[in-house]
Amino acid sequence: HDLLFDQTHKFYNYFLSFMLLAVFWIVHHRQFHYIKRIDHLTLLVNILILMFVALVPFSASIIGDYPFDFAAHLVFSANLFVLGLLFSFNWLHATSKHRLVDADLEQKTITSGIRRSLVAPVVCLLAVVVAMFNPVFSGWIYLLIPLVFMHPVFRY
Repeated sequence: HDLLFDQTHKFYNYFLSFMLLAVFWIVHHRQFHYIKRIDHLTLLVNILILMFVALVPFSASIIGDYPFDFAAHLVFSANLFVLGLLFSFNWLHATSKHRLVDADLEQKTITSGIRRSLVAPVVCLLAVVVAMFNPVFSGWIYLLIPLVFMHPVFRY
């Protein structure tokens, strides 16, 4: 019984990682709903996105092994921060001068995509600040990402 209870934080990290990866999958899906063409840079950025997605289980396991260590939380946060920045760059590159999207894509849709893609990096920075004072609590800050996405301003 104690053995399983002692693993609760590891299960939470698994759950959190899965939920965040699901959010990133949704962001990717929404971006490519509008992105109609691919260029070399988009392909490269998406390979980097895949690399940082594949790194999430590892960075989450570090927190599972060292839940009270600021550096462990910094690694996880940095992973998600870079992932969020890559999604932001992907969207900005694709929509700049309607490079890879339809010419009639509304500016409102482009702006909404920028807003959505910046949620994760902002939350990651907040989590790092919280981790400086309370590393364990900082893991709960990431729940803001799916919660923010539920708000209509970030949904569409």
